[in-house]
Amino acid sequence: MNAEQLALKNAQSLSENIIKPMKQAFVGKDEIIDLLAVSLIGRENLFLMGPPGTAKSALVQYLAARIQGKSFDYLLTRFTEPNELFGPFDIRKLREGELITNKEGMLPEADIVFLDELLNANSAVLNSLLMVLNERIFRRGRETIPVPTLLTVGASNHLPEDEALQALFDRFLLRVTCENVPQEKLQDVIAAGWELEQSRDSGQRTNSTISVEEIRDIQAVVNQVDVETIRQPYVELIQRLRHAGVTVSDRRAVKFQRLIAASAIICGRLTANVSDMWILRYTWETEEQQQVLNTLVSEAIERASTEPVESPHPRSKAGTAPDADALALDLDRIERRLEQTLGAADRSYVQDQLSVLSGRCEWLESDQAKTFLQDRLKNIWKQLEEQEAS
Repeated sequence: MNAEQLALKNAQSLSENIIKPMKQAFVGKDEIIDLLAVSLIGRENLFLMGPPGTAKSALVQYLAARIQGKSFDYLLTRFTEPNELFGPFDIRKLREGELITNKEGMLPEADIVFLDELLNANSAVLNSLLMVLNERIFRRGRETIPVPTLLTVGASNHLPEDEALQALFDRFLLRVTCENVPQEKLQDVIAAGWELEQSRDSGQRTNSTISVEEIRDIQAVVNQVDVETIRQPYVELIQRLRHAGVTVSDRRAVKFQRLIAASAIICGRLTANVSDMWILRYTWETEEQQQVLNTLVSEAIERASTEPVESPHPRSKAGTAPDADALALDLDRIERRLEQTLGAADRSYVQDQLSVLSGRCEWLESDQAKTFLQDRLKNIWKQLEEQEAS
């Protein structure tokens, strides 16, 4: 069995023996779990946004417990010092005049890292953290320490508000919201959570089904996946996202190819197809971009799928149905924006947003909701035209 075949076998083991049971244990978190899987294989960082008590840390801890590796999790505050994350100087070496970090049990040794309240990071830890997230290297003085991290997950209940934290947020290629489950699933959540608590309290151990070395074997094959097959539709999608006001830097556009390749591996393929572009739904910078991204990515996948694709990723078809309430909220935001006088560039952006929302309205199943929202769209278009004419 060659390296590629072994990687596909290990990826199947990850899906069947870890990811599938995770979805059973955490009701309503399938989307996040799929993103954890693709981030793990692609060795990219994942950001979870949501209030406390929505299982953000529990999901990462569950995954870490089923991989034979070291984990590190920490709650950041405005006063967190670098030593708390990366380890203090070794006192014995310091007495000998050497500045050597004692990294035992700290982030530089961890395979899976969870940083809660990530956006509380202060300037003292920011530079080191940026290098660790982007280059997998920790530098302090003359020391240069390779960081073996398989996956870093950051969490917060809000988005960055200043430029320094925006740079940190940018290091997380994928972003997803983590909310309380809908009311109709609450009973299932309570039952599954009780079962999880019982197994934890009883000390019940789950035999690890995949090791750190096997994960690294999968990661090593990511660069061998053929992504050339979707290069043209991928480039066209990036261009459409930028035109719609979604910032996708060249660096992020290049990096997303690793996650496309990871999606293909999870599906048992060494050749990417258009269904693997589903991961671009999660490159949003603001909450209002989520619906737009969902529309543009779904349209791109549908447009490029002229023929049935081999083993499509199940997530490529998820979330395509429009939500009337979400559309109404998007229209509210645009109306608030029109309360100010917009420049030419802002008007162009709003026009693009309205075009996308207009297309989404056509997919609504409720004729009443469709008519109501279409009337609102007409009024907003009229406001925009009046502002442009004045």
